[in-house]
Amino acid sequence: MPWFKNLIKISKTITNQSSSYKSITPLASPLLTQFLQFTKHYSTNHHVVGLEATKSDQKPRIVVLGSGWAGCRLMKDIDTNIYDVVCVSPRNHMVFTPLLASTCVGTLEFRSVAEPIGRIQPAVSTQPTSYFFLANCNAIDFDNHMIQCQTVTEGVETLEPWNFNVSYDKLVIASGAHALTFGIKGVNEHATFLREVHHAQEIRRKLLLNLMLSDVPGVSEEEKRRLLHCVVVGGGPTGVEFSGELSDFILKDVHQRYAHVKDYIHANEILSSFDDRLRVYATKQLTKSGVRLVRGLVQDVQPEKIILSDGTNVPYGLLVWSTGVGPSPFVNSLDIPKAKGR
Repeated sequence: MPWFKNLIKISKTITNQSSSYKSITPLASPLLTQFLQFTKHYSTNHHVVGLEATKSDQKPRIVVLGSGWAGCRLMKDIDTNIYDVVCVSPRNHMVFTPLLASTCVGTLEFRSVAEPIGRIQPAVSTQPTSYFFLANCNAIDFDNHMIQCQTVTEGVETLEPWNFNVSYDKLVIASGAHALTFGIKGVNEHATFLREVHHAQEIRRKLLLNLMLSDVPGVSEEEKRRLLHCVVVGGGPTGVEFSGELSDFILKDVHQRYAHVKDYIHANEILSSFDDRLRVYATKQLTKSGVRLVRGLVQDVQPEKIILSDGTNVPYGLLVWSTGVGPSPFVNSLDIPKAKGR
């Protein structure tokens, strides 16, 4: 971005003209001064030290790991007149997960389920000593009250990630859970989860792409049925919600806009033994909506089909995996007391 490049040029000019940032403090806001110090250190050492321990005349610093329900609810109520707030998370927003399934089929737009962290806790955007860092926390030094982080710079032609440290006075670990695959081969490679906005975007992209591809001349009947077969693995809240939204989408939108393939598209939900919640109610309601329920255990996931424990092959064009969550690898790595791994 031009303004960002210009700001870096300004910082380099000031760095060359002065050996100390004290001389520019009266001319620059505290936020700009800290940014210039950040830029100077990174340009000379290719490494960011981060935030040092607070001094006696400064406000205590609360560091929150994660931007989910727990972390954001806590940050919203922190009195920033008493504490500085630092949030470290690989995403800069909170996701309202109960409505995430609705975005997959266009009932809601993605921006309707994502709330920026700066709106939840304005201090991270407006106060010079409170921050949001787009990064992952890799380790915690409990003895020295310090976390070790690495920036999130995924994508094409982006900066190489770098490490930095953040000292804390109080630490809140709210880094969320991890989707469970139970060690089943092929899940991570071929299935799509439904926990983040980008997951919903990928499901929506695949669903619409398969609808359009199935209408192209030359596609065999067998391939057309595979492309338009949506499989949801898991009988918990996420699987039930998505299956219900998908059923409405098929009955309303697909039957109107894709008349040539309306009789081919259908959905299956694999109600495995991993999760028994809502099974009775889900079975009754989803069957009414036209979702075919299959009871079984997934043994293997391949690029175009899943194999159940009884040997049944289930072809799919879209596979959504929602069999529950467990502790993340980061939480598992922490040497602290846990309850059921959490």
